[in-house]
Amino acid sequence: QVQLVESGGGLVQPGGSLRLSCAVNGNRWTILSAVWYRQRPESERAMVAAITSQGATNYADSMRGRSTISRHGNNNTVSLQMSSLKPEDSAVYLCNAGVLVGGRIQYYWGQGTQVTVSS
Repeated sequence: QVQLVESGGGLVQPGGSLRLSCAVNGNRWTILSAVWYRQRPESERAMVAAITSQGATNYADSMRGRSTISRHGNNNTVSLQMSSLKPEDSAVYLCNAGVLVGGRIQYYWGQGTQVTVSS
């Protein structure tokens, strides 16, 4: 069964950096595209960064210049490198990825990882 496993969240001071990862379990499947979202309490889920199957990337205005989304590890992992973090970046970060399964693209969500930016 396909699962996305997220890691890399935690507590970081303002101005710090974090690298979030979203990995598909096993070596049988490939992540073709992915979107990182974040959700703050009492707020709607918002797109942070996206990468297409061709490698094109897009970022929310609030994260452009402070984050980089990339696909690596034989295309079974998508990472989000974030820097110059601010308290308002605190949220649960979730990965949604299009995974090639049996010749078809199916979309899955990770479980989320908490990012807290605080001194």
